[in-house]
Amino acid sequence: MKNIKVLGSGCANCNTTLKLIEEIAQARGAAVKLEKVEDMAAILGYGVMSTPGVVIDGKVVHAGGVPDRKKIESWL
Repeated sequence: MKNIKVLGSGCANCNTTLKLIEEIAQARGAAVKLEKVEDMAAILGYGVMSTPGVVIDGKVVHAGGVPDRKKIESWL
């Protein structure tokens, strides 16, 4: 199971990213633990300066803008 965190303040792009990951994971039958992180100190702790950010198993894989479907599929 992959532990995925979406970092962001709750903006539209952050919510879209969260929903996209959730939809694609369900469609592929991938087991994921999805978490939304809105605490700015925690976000900066990952070194993410532009949101949304995506962290998978402790590693930052994306920052800034909504990732496209192909990119999300490659993570899963």
